[in-house]
Amino acid sequence: MTPTHSASTQQALPEGAIPTPRRRAVVAAGAAGAALLPLTGTLPGTDSASAAPARPAFLHGVASGDPLPDGVLLWTRVTPEPDAVPGSGKGLPVEVVWEVAEDREFTRTVAHGSSKAEAAGDHTVKADVRGLRPATTYYFRFTAGDVHSPTGRTRTAPAEDTQVAGVRFGVVSCANYEGGYFASYRHLAARGDLDAVLHLGDYIYEYGHGEYPTGDDVVRTVQPTHEIVSLADYRARHGHYKTDPDLRALHAAHPLIAIWDDHEFADNAWSGGAGNHDPATEGDWAQRSAAAKQAYFEWLPVRPSTAGTTFRRLGFGRLAELHLLDLRSFRDAQPRVGDGGAIDDPDRTLTGRAQLDWLKKGLAASTARWKLIGNSVMISPVAFGSVPAKLLGPLAECLGVPREGLTVNTDQWDGYTDDRRELLAHLRDKGITDTVFLTGDIHMNWASEVPLRAADHPRVPPVATEFVITSVTSDNLDDILHVAPDTLSGVAEAAVRAANRHVRWVDMDSHGFGVLDVTAERAQMDYYVLSDKSDQHATATHRRSYRTLAGTQRIERAPDPVR
Repeated sequence: MTPTHSASTQQALPEGAIPTPRRRAVVAAGAAGAALLPLTGTLPGTDSASAAPARPAFLHGVASGDPLPDGVLLWTRVTPEPDAVPGSGKGLPVEVVWEVAEDREFTRTVAHGSSKAEAAGDHTVKADVRGLRPATTYYFRFTAGDVHSPTGRTRTAPAEDTQVAGVRFGVVSCANYEGGYFASYRHLAARGDLDAVLHLGDYIYEYGHGEYPTGDDVVRTVQPTHEIVSLADYRARHGHYKTDPDLRALHAAHPLIAIWDDHEFADNAWSGGAGNHDPATEGDWAQRSAAAKQAYFEWLPVRPSTAGTTFRRLGFGRLAELHLLDLRSFRDAQPRVGDGGAIDDPDRTLTGRAQLDWLKKGLAASTARWKLIGNSVMISPVAFGSVPAKLLGPLAECLGVPREGLTVNTDQWDGYTDDRRELLAHLRDKGITDTVFLTGDIHMNWASEVPLRAADHPRVPPVATEFVITSVTSDNLDDILHVAPDTLSGVAEAAVRAANRHVRWVDMDSHGFGVLDVTAERAQMDYYVLSDKSDQHATATHRRSYRTLAGTQRIERAPDPVR
């Protein structure tokens, strides 16, 4: 094929839409700064960014993301000279060639093009490649001068109108560099059966060294060592994360589908500020938020649907449609715990009006069997009932809410009940079935049925289901209490389930990842846990599996993981 190259041929799209090309084409986006901004990743065994190259080098690997039936985004970052480190603003422009092939040896190349890596985009490069075949595995690489990047593997989505036997996603969230090693990424990278990896937020953390976790709980040191505030800071932090070999391996092995949560900005972020932002010492929030977003789009394989947002849709044949949310850019400030008037205020929003309308319209119009919602904070209502007082403090710390009167986590949908009521009533009133929320954020595993109202009797049919995935490394209950896993947590878990009959399972201690397997008959989440997040060579074992059968909106335990 003869590809065409243009960063300006794309037409304006409605909010949240992903472009569907009507001709075979290859669009090479420039380095960050255009509407499509850069990504990241690499294969195991590459040198870290601390190695000083004498010529252009690909120290942060390669990545792909947001797969379409006929295309995928490709990403890399080139270091043109030793002092052109992430965030430095240094380094001359470099012409970077990219190739896509049917084989790892690149004897059957199907697409190629070039982009210029410049300091204005932190020397990151993104290419939006089109004209590929649906449901097909490809290999890709970049070249600067005579230097090749590591080879990446990616996969396109099934064609829109095709019957698909199944799709399978790795699912992760909450990766705090100082909290441990990214063994979850290594285990997912080693799997050859995934269509993509879904990252549900907190891909990076903003804290400085020793701020979270603290003291002896710090496993390794993040760079820069101060809290990140400026564009240079966020770029440097993203770049440092990409020196992790397990993260690079993940990016090189599978396409990534990502949404952000708060720590890509600052803890408990909302549209006008954050819990971990002090305007008096850290400047204007809008400026900090814009810097965080720019670095995010530069360093991750994400198509922004509209300026500055990540809500969008991706389809996987007739089997599944994935609706991805941005629950930070449009929300009002979190209310105080116990302030029922604010929590239930119909004038307050989590999603923003435009995004909620987009989601409702998309769910109602979807012809896919499964409606999957990438959701950064839990939608299932949670009360903590008779959790013992000695566990309330640590639970509050884990969940990020005040210690007094712990009844709801107001950073979740629990703090914005009118948005939740409107969305769930829409599912009921429109007869929308087989809706599954996929959630991160709270460093625990959950499997729940989503009731229309928290007080509904168990016999009242739920309107959706929710699978929550624990953290890759960020602290959960046993870490905060400094006790062995599965000791004190059993008391808290039992109390939570007693107060929330829609919760089928909760695991407050594990770190790990999920594997979501979707067929026409059921959607099943397999929960895998790590042996020790502080061990770079941690093993992973299957903990539990839960599934929802088509047409039921119910959760049941599955005896075995999918094979």
